[in-house]
Amino acid sequence: MSDKIENISVVKKANVYFDGKCVSHTIQYADGTKKSVGVIMPSTLTFNTGVPEVMETVSGACRYKLKGEDWKTCKAGESFSVPGNSSFDIEITTEPYHYICHFA
Repeated sequence: MSDKIENISVVKKANVYFDGKCVSHTIQYADGTKKSVGVIMPSTLTFNTGVPEVMETVSGACRYKLKGEDWKTCKAGESFSVPGNSSFDIEITTEPYHYICHFA
């Protein structure tokens, strides 16, 4: 996992969810691929997905629960996949959770 993302455009306005507990910025590659780069503060939140997503953990750690499954842990350098048209719960208990969300 690289610590830099090269050759992108960044949408200036932040995406702010759950009263500021999750803040991200959309990035776009020249080929039109979009991702979001963000931070989730300690909390337990539920996100809905339209398309499949891969949540890449940059720093911090989380517990996550995919619809119909048990809780699992994800830490820095790891990722988890979420199906499209679904939802997942995410729990951050201590330090902020930094992530990149890759959209299919």
